[in-house]
Amino acid sequence: MTIRHVVTWKLAAEDAAERSAQAVEVARRLNALDGVVPQLLSISAGANVAYPVANWDVTLIADFASVAALEEYQVHPAHEEVAVYIRSVVASRVAVDFEV
Repeated sequence: MTIRHVVTWKLAAEDAAERSAQAVEVARRLNALDGVVPQLLSISAGANVAYPVANWDVTLIADFASVAALEEYQVHPAHEEVAVYIRSVVASRVAVDFEV
């Protein structure tokens, strides 16, 4: 069983250029976890590129071998460091974890 972890964030910055730059930075930091966090089977994060008024700003899709592996990722020091930055710029977060 593979667990797919999908998270989407709406960032807090009111200035569109600032919000866009922060979304790119969030995605960059998340993608940099590839090869660093051993529990990650795959990871892909990206900043929104279309319909900025309607769409959220950045999304993460990551795969794990199990819920336990997802939980280990959550407390990995490299992930926690990225999470600190994300929490500093985010307004809202939605997530879903499902089997693939």
